[in-house]
Amino acid sequence: MSATMAQPAAPPQTGPQDAATSVVPTALPQDIRVGVIGVGRMGADHVERLSRRIKGARVSVVSDYLRETAETVSATAPGSRAVDSPEEVIAADDVDAVLIASPGQFHRDQVLACIAAGKPVLCEKPLAMNPSDAYDVVRAEHEAGRAFVSLGFMRRFDAGYGELKDALEAGDLGTPLILNCKHRNADVLPGFTDVHMVYDSAVHEIDAISFFLEEPVVSVQTLTGRSSENAPDGLSDPMLLLFRTASGTLVTDELYVSTHSGYEVRTELVGSKGTATIGQETGMVTTHQTGGRWGGAVPLDFRPRFLAAYDAEVQAWIAAVADGSFVAPRSATAWDGYVAAAVCEAAEASLTADGAVEVSLLEQPGTEAGPRGH
Repeated sequence: MSATMAQPAAPPQTGPQDAATSVVPTALPQDIRVGVIGVGRMGADHVERLSRRIKGARVSVVSDYLRETAETVSATAPGSRAVDSPEEVIAADDVDAVLIASPGQFHRDQVLACIAAGKPVLCEKPLAMNPSDAYDVVRAEHEAGRAFVSLGFMRRFDAGYGELKDALEAGDLGTPLILNCKHRNADVLPGFTDVHMVYDSAVHEIDAISFFLEEPVVSVQTLTGRSSENAPDGLSDPMLLLFRTASGTLVTDELYVSTHSGYEVRTELVGSKGTATIGQETGMVTTHQTGGRWGGAVPLDFRPRFLAAYDAEVQAWIAAVADGSFVAPRSATAWDGYVAAAVCEAAEASLTADGAVEVSLLEQPGTEAGPRGH
């Protein structure tokens, strides 16, 4: 210690009674202060989640392109404030981490700004609108020297997804041979097209391939047939996508988005040692109904179906921010976002192609073994 530096004051002397009753003050861990960009339906859900159910975090700053919306949502998060722009959220001194739920066309630039500011970010899908822009994020994160980006593929935190992943990692199912996926919605918004079917629906199963199989997709083919009378004009619904991975594992994705029923997601893994199926949640089943009928109910959309998964995803992200790792185990990363963008681009091309379309991936920075699917 420098001779000119003031010496700390000696602690007060305590007697036996004082020593027995004195309490050494301990600093309580501070909540992670989260800035939320985009507080429409999804962003407002996240603000409510962070304010009411997530431990160790609070919302400090919000922004939306509609200032009135930002102020309305901020009023539901005690101690938060609304600002005019995403740039203000990212630069704010009272923001430790950023959650992005703005429209997808803004994600690339906003995520890059978070990396430049050194702030961990959880970005809703997509990472970017095309593979080139997504790879910009991958490159920027690599050049920064550490991970910053978590991508909001919430199914990775669903209990069923976790069980199937555990079974695969333990070798209980043997060699994965076929992955069968089903994705059904009650209905879709006006203007929904075959291209939306790829980027808004199939993208989740595309990430499931990365999550479960941990290898890249090498080709994708689209099969269409008779469309349901429920389908909007011009929409090929249902639709079947067929993927092939580098090892030869086949993946099917059955998409039916105008069932006029409810929201269902099912996944079956056929392995050399066994077959496992998830997504058959029934909830309450009612029997002894008039006419000998029995039945239950399915959720109307994805939010109630994956409410617990969203909560688990955000809680795991907050824990990762708090411990300095920034990205939770099993979370989708910037690389996963790039892979999803590249496979979606090939799937879009397959909508009008005669046969399968090859998937092209750039090399993952920092690896000598070439591109990986996770």
